[in-house]
Amino acid sequence: MSRVASIGIDAGSTTCKLVAVDQDGAIVGSSLEPTEPRVELQVQRMLDEIRAEHAVAGTAPTIATGYGRKLIKEATRNLTEITCHARGVFRDLGRAGTLIDIGGQDSKVIQVGDDGRPVDFMMNDKCAAGTGRFLEYTAARLGVPVQELGPRALSTAQEEPISSTCTVFAESEIISLIARGAEPDSILRGLHRSLVGRVISMVRSVGIVAPLMLSGGVARNDAVRKMIAEATAEDVILPGEPQLMGAYGAALLGM
Repeated sequence: MSRVASIGIDAGSTTCKLVAVDQDGAIVGSSLEPTEPRVELQVQRMLDEIRAEHAVAGTAPTIATGYGRKLIKEATRNLTEITCHARGVFRDLGRAGTLIDIGGQDSKVIQVGDDGRPVDFMMNDKCAAGTGRFLEYTAARLGVPVQELGPRALSTAQEEPISSTCTVFAESEIISLIARGAEPDSILRGLHRSLVGRVISMVRSVGIVAPLMLSGGVARNDAVRKMIAEATAEDVILPGEPQLMGAYGAALLGM
């Protein structure tokens, strides 16, 4: 008999995540892949794989969230990222507080209540500044792999200010800095500071209720985490699998 009680799908703009939970809400299976152009076909394949692996009954609810949630025809229902991230992080950390979720195409600040529901939130989905794309696009000019962004930014005390909050203009600034002989690591430090500054303005608008919690792919970037902690004078804590929290929350809400 399958242990799977519910499956959550987070069809994000950058990565696609699936999480299967048992009747106690514990994760019993998960998968994560870069998002493909036909996300609906990708999700179907991922669902088939996780169902075969765990012998999932056809009656197990499937809840979709994320950028492409409305494309998932097999979903029992779809829910907002705000609701799903709040529930997933609340269950993982067992804490109410202020959640910062930095994804590939948007960033969110959510006040999570004592019952795991969002109390208030602010979302930036109109501009890549303040998202993972901001770092990826601009750092590409420096030829730095994504996984090295944080360590390289923390490897120097020097910082080149990046004044533009627009990704396109920031790239132009970087080209000028390179032409003037600026060190790549100090440019990266300035890029991180610019991203964090955009996120912190959202945090202050929503209001800080300790602790500060961080989810999304960018949560694994040590420089972002440390700069947020410095700017807010608050400890920043992470769930066990930051990138899976939206899918995890969706699965929990399907139970």
